[in-house]
Amino acid sequence: MSIVKKLAGLALGAAMVAGATFSTASAQTVDEIKQRGSVNIGLLVDFPPFGIINEQGQPDGYDADVAKLLAEDFGVTLNLVPVTGPNRIPYLLSNQVDILVASLGVTPERAEQVDFSEPYAGIEIFVFGDTGTEVAEAADLAGKNVGVARASTQDTSITEIAPEGTNIQRFDDDASAVQALLSGQVPLMGASNVVISQIEAAAPGRFDTKFSLRRQSQGIATRPGQTELMEAINDFLARKKESGELNALHEQWVGGPLPEFVVEGE
Repeated sequence: MSIVKKLAGLALGAAMVAGATFSTASAQTVDEIKQRGSVNIGLLVDFPPFGIINEQGQPDGYDADVAKLLAEDFGVTLNLVPVTGPNRIPYLLSNQVDILVASLGVTPERAEQVDFSEPYAGIEIFVFGDTGTEVAEAADLAGKNVGVARASTQDTSITEIAPEGTNIQRFDDDASAVQALLSGQVPLMGASNVVISQIEAAAPGRFDTKFSLRRQSQGIATRPGQTELMEAINDFLARKKESGELNALHEQWVGGPLPEFVVEGE
């Protein structure tokens, strides 16, 4: 299956699963979550290997397994709630989920909206594209079309450094941005190392990495001011890093160990 069909299938699956009904999320503390007996955790399902829809039509991936481990640690039932890049923070702030384990990169802008845990994963964002397109630094983007998933960290990163004359084309998700790259609609895109590895496997030799935009820590997110809940999440992460359980999940899904900046919590 092509990378585009795979990502598009995940996006379709996300839309179908998103139609499911979950209990209203309003818990503010771990005790309230335990009293309710369940926790609603939002995650992406169109961002493999962190979030996918598996063959059984259920959310899966690294983020899903981290969420399962967290619910198990709390001793409650887990409701996995599919979200998208643009709506994941609104879902949290409107109480539709209690927590996000949704590949949410830690940025100053997002930290004004939500509270972040210590990192539980990390990726690097690059400008990536056609081998024949000469791009070595931000200035070289002038006059070029660059595709990004709307509201993603790569969108923010490219917007920050793009010179005048850069045409940033925003798509609904990674699947659409990848399709635009493969079809020649855009010669360049902002992409994580995870998406890049999938494109290279599907279309070897057509594209290459131009330059790094950002090394990104991903954090678990809660609504602002939920200090007790965040302390419990950070305690959970510290214990699972020390035990090696988090690293084992990362090895299983991502194919390598947790990055050092994630392990050290920088």
